[in-house]
Amino acid sequence: MGMLTSTVARWLYALPFGIFGIMHFMAGDQMAGMVPIPGGVFWVYLTGAALIAASISFIIEKQTRLAGLLLALMLVIFALSIHLPNVMGGDQASMSSMLKDLALAGGALFIAGNYSDKEA
Repeated sequence: MGMLTSTVARWLYALPFGIFGIMHFMAGDQMAGMVPIPGGVFWVYLTGAALIAASISFIIEKQTRLAGLLLALMLVIFALSIHLPNVMGGDQASMSSMLKDLALAGGALFIAGNYSDKEA
């Protein structure tokens, strides 16, 4: 993949996560009910910060491999702990959300795979 194409792809992937992270801070109280463990709004804010950190990491290419691996892990946890129980309860909209999070986790792993452990 060319340098320009790779940069554009990385930015297009990163920017929505930054926006999602900001949205976690703007609507933390409304999102808290989706958290399947105690401490609702705390976890919303923590995941918002993690989303923003991953976005920044991808954009500035610092700790990119680690950010990709951690983002993928978080997205898989979301898919299994938030969306899968709803899918099992018959909620078709949750199936789309679960598949979206799994696809985004795959993208994060793809980005992580393009960076070595030795990079800053």
